Amino acid sequence: MIAWRYLRAKRAEGGVSVMTWISLLGITLAVFALIATLSVRAGFRAEFVDTILGSNAHITIYASQHQTADGRTVRSFEDYDSLADHIKKAPFVTRAAPMVRGQVMASFNGRTSGVEVYGMREADVRSIPRVGEDGADAYGDLNRYDEGIAIGSGVARELGATIGDRIRLISPDGAKTAFGTSPRVASFEVVYVFTAGRYDIDRTRIYMPLAAAQDYFNREGMADEIEVMVAHPEAVEDAVPGVLKEMGPYGNLWTWRDSSGSFLRALTIEDNVMFVIMSVLVLIAAMNIVSGLIMLVKNKGRDIGILRTMGLTEGSILRVFFICGAFTGIIGTVCGVALGCLFAVYIDPIFSFVNYVAGGGVWDPSIRGIYALPAKLQWHDVLSAVALSLGLSFVVTIFPARRAARMNPVEALRYE
Repeated sequence: MIAWRYLRAKRAEGGVSVMTWISLLGITLAVFALIATLSVRAGFRAEFVDTILGSNAHITIYASQHQTADGRTVRSFEDYDSLADHIKKAPFVTRAAPMVRGQVMASFNGRTSGVEVYGMREADVRSIPRVGEDGADAYGDLNRYDEGIAIGSGVARELGATIGDRIRLISPDGAKTAFGTSPRVASFEVVYVFTAGRYDIDRTRIYMPLAAAQDYFNREGMADEIEVMVAHPEAVEDAVPGVLKEMGPYGNLWTWRDSSGSFLRALTIEDNVMFVIMSVLVLIAAMNIVSGLIMLVKNKGRDIGILRTMGLTEGSILRVFFICGAFTGIIGTVCGVALGCLFAVYIDPIFSFVNYVAGGGVWDPSIRGIYALPAKLQWHDVLSAVALSLGLSFVVTIFPARRAARMNPVEALRYE
C-alpha cells in the first residue's frame, strides 16, 4: 500500500521522479529491441534453412573417378536407376532421384545469363518442395515438362523470357571435331517458371528432362548425381549410415550440412553475440531504475524516519522501495513484450512502410539471398527476454532499497 502511494504521488509531493519514467521507457525499448532481434534472427534462420531443404538435396551422392566395363574413365553412374532403388530402401530416405548436372550459358533476345541445369525426370521435379506444384509459387504447365524446360523466376527476369518462349542453351563442352571442341547449342521451350524463395536458386537454376540432359551434356546412359531426400532433414546424420551402406563402391556422399554448415555456424555465433549485446542494453536501461529509486529514497527520508519510529522493520522498508523499483521493471517489461510481439506479427506491413518511405531498395535479395525480412516469434525467446529484464530489474533494485532500509531514523528526522 505504501509503495503504491509513493508511485502514484506527484513529483511535487516527493513522488516518482522523471528518472523513473526515463528508466521505464528505457526498459520498454530495450525489451522491444531484444524480442525484435530474436524474432528476426529466428525468422531468418528458419527461412534460410527452409529454402535449403526445400529446393536442394538433403544428401547428394556423386561418383568418384572409375573405369566402366568397356574401359572408359568416367565420373558418372551407369546403373543409376538400380542405385537409386537401393538407396530408397535405406532408413529415413523418402526419395532418391538420378540427375545430370551442368553449367551453361542461356541466351534469349540478345540477353545472356549463366545458369545451372539440373536434368531430372518429371515425377522427381514435381516432388521438390518450392519448385514442384506442391506449395510452389509458380506458373506454367508442368505436365508439358517433357517438351521443354522449367526455369527460375530470376532467370526469366534476367532473360526477359516467359512461358512459350524458346531460349538457347550454350555449352562449351560440345562435339569434338578435328579443329577441337565446338560449343553445343540447343533451343528449349519454357513451359514452367518457379520461385523457390532464394535469390541464388531462382537466378541460376533450370530443370530439364533427364533424357534431354543426357543427350545435351553427352551423358548417354549415365547420371552425374543421385539426389536424396530424407524424412527429417534436421537430423540428416541419422540417414547417412544407411545411405553409405547402399550407395556402392564408387559413391561419395555430401549432405546439406556439409555445404551450408559453415553459414549456419556463423549464424549461431551471430545469434549469441546479438543476444549478449541486447542484454547489455537491457542492463543499461535497468540501471536507470537505481537513479530514480535513489532520488525517491532521498525525497522520502522523513517518511522513512517516521515509519521506523512507528515500528516498521528494516525488512518492511526494504520491501516498500523494492516494490517501487520492481514495479517499474514489470511495467517496462510488459510494454516491451507487447511492442516486440506486435513488431514480429506485423513485420510485413512495417517493412513495406519503411521500404515505401525510403523510396524502395531497402532489402536487396541479391545480397541477402531471400526476398523479404522474415520474423518468427518463439515463446522461448519471449520468455528469455522477460526473464532477463525482470531479473536485472529486481537485482539492481535491491541496492537502493537496502540503503533506505538501513537509514537511521534519528538522522532522517534531525532537521525536520
